[in-house]
Amino acid sequence: MAQTRPQRKCLFLPAAGSFHDVIWRPAADIYRTRTGWLAKFDLAGIDPQEIHIGVEGRCLCVHGVRRDWLIEEGCHYHAMEIVYSPFERRLEFPMNLDQATIETDYRAGMLLVRIQLEGERP
Repeated sequence: MAQTRPQRKCLFLPAAGSFHDVIWRPAADIYRTRTGWLAKFDLAGIDPQEIHIGVEGRCLCVHGVRRDWLIEEGCHYHAMEIVYSPFERRLEFPMNLDQATIETDYRAGMLLVRIQLEGERP
């Protein structure tokens, strides 16, 4: 019996329109610190003005949008692998965050969210 290879579809330029409804979940690291928690989000290429942070009970919610920008006028894409769309990431913590103090810092494409709890402040 002859072996047949599965047919592969080769999409050289996938339809850009198929990406507009994609919501991606950025990678996140969570650390326990002496004074609370540190959540670090990989948000490369995102304007800090496009990032929104909220707390709902035990959940920290980070959402926004990464927008494409053209390097020069009149250029057309050849290949696109970076997701330009809305994003959302919800992290659940083992305690209620409603009374926590939250500080943020954005550097080198990483959003740092420091969460200090009432009884754990220095």
